[in-house]
Order: sequence, then structure tokens, then C-alpha cells
Amino acid sequence: MTSSEPVIDACRKLIQEQCLPAEFMQVVTETYLPLADMLLSRVADQPLMVNINGAQGTGKSTLTSFLKLILETQLNAPVAAFSLDDFYSPYEQRQQTGKDIHPLLKTRGVPGTHDLELMDEVIDKLLHGKPADVPQFDKAIDDRHEKNQWHRYERPVKVVLFEGWCNHSPSQDSEQLQQPINELEANEDADGTWRQYANTRLIEYHQRVFSRADLCLMLRSPDFEHVYQWRLLQEQKLRESTPADQAHRLMDDSALKRFIQHYERITRHTLDHLPEKADITLPVRPDHSIAGIINRHAAD
Repeated sequence: MTSSEPVIDACRKLIQEQCLPAEFMQVVTETYLPLADMLLSRVADQPLMVNINGAQGTGKSTLTSFLKLILETQLNAPVAAFSLDDFYSPYEQRQQTGKDIHPLLKTRGVPGTHDLELMDEVIDKLLHGKPADVPQFDKAIDDRHEKNQWHRYERPVKVVLFEGWCNHSPSQDSEQLQQPINELEANEDADGTWRQYANTRLIEYHQRVFSRADLCLMLRSPDFEHVYQWRLLQEQKLRESTPADQAHRLMDDSALKRFIQHYERITRHTLDHLPEKADITLPVRPDHSIAGIINRHAAD
């Protein structure tokens, strides 16, 4: 069990480091620790890969950081933890893709704006016990850090925690892609080229990366409207932590509204269909608290 004193002490320290309220320990004891126990029961000789899906603002990064800490403390072995966002293609490469295929692909977000080759390579190395370098992406400058700032996993890992807003998101069929669902699609993707391309790449993400996961865990937001509100809070926090000379790169409220529309189609479809397929679902309430743990295989 993960409720040992070293684990509890480590979690309390992480709560302080992340400037979370002291009462957040309740989330740790009621959700994170039982969830870690579920994952520990699946750890074997080969690295366990866990896909963590959640729309913006659902708490993917916080959940992942605590799971990494708890699992490493219990296993006394390295746990890899990183995000789909780390694999966004460099700024200049996205600008070129936007010229070659569709202007909306200049904006990071949908499948097709990530470096799938690198993603596949890194995960393959980790799952085979080899050293791997995970890229680091700086959203404030909308570009990838130099390689000397990437995170290196030198020792073989026991678990791979891979979180992302569209990890394991189901693709759509051609009929579902026909009608635009917001102003962005209606005004800037009238013929559907962009959304069809993103959908095709999402299928490829599944084939090459997502399908390698042993478990899919979903943080399920109440609805898409809350996703926008939570993403707005994220942007406000980013503004507070960004140096003044880089603040011009950040989005104002109108720019953010347009930006979030890039994610809307896949997010809405995911909310409608992934809960029935995810191995574990954590329903997130409007106040960001977690309503419980739904384990689809509890009776197995």
C-alpha cells in the first residue's frame, strides 16, 4: 500500500513546492494514493505505460507529478513522466507546415503539430529500457528548448506516465467531419482540410504511440465550457510567471477564445466517447475536485 510514512511526507513536501493549499492532501489520500496502488498492481518486468487524457485545466500535470513521486518512492526506481505538449514541433517547422498544408497548422494544438517521429522514438527507447532524451517546450515563446535543456532518462524506468489533451482521443468518421462546429472552422476551414488532416494524424498517433499504452486514464471535465474557463485561468497564471520582455507572446482573452476553438472538436468528441473506453476515469467537478475513481476493470 502507498500510505506509508515516507510517501505521505514526500507528498506533503510536493504540495508545498507546488504552492497548493494544505487541504490538497485530501485529494492525495482519497484519489492519488488509491490510483497509484492500482498502477503498482500492474507493474511487471517490462515498463508499464499509462496514457493520461484530460482537457486543458483538468489537472493532468498535477496528477502526473504526484503519481511519479508516489510510484518512485514505492518502487525505488525511476518513473518517466512527460507531456504530449513536450513534443510540439519547433516554431519554424509549424510555420512551414502551415504554408504547405493549411494555415491553421501554424498554431500548436491538434495532431499534426507534434513531432510524431521523435515521440515514437523516445517512447520506444523507454519501453525497451534504453536511455532517452525528452524534449522541453516553452509555451511562453511557442518554441522548443535547445537539446542541452532536454530531460534525460539515463536508467531503465519502471513506469511511463504520458499525459496529453488528446492522448487516446477517438477519431471521427468522414461524416462527422463535414459540418464546422465553431467560428474558427466555419471561417478558416470552410472546406474541412485542416480538421480532416488533424483527424488523419490522430489515427496515426493511435497506431504508432497511443496503442502501446497498457492503461488509459481519463480526467473527465464536466463539459467543454468549463475547459475554456480553466484554460483562461492557466493563461492568467502564465502571464504572472512570464518575464516582461516575453509577455508580448502571450494571448489576451480574445486570442485565447480563438485558440481554444482549435481544440474544441476533438475535446467535445473525447468527452462524449472516451469515458466508455478508458480503463480508469476520474470525473472532475466544476470546482476542480475529483468525484471518485471509476475503474472499468474493477470486477476483473
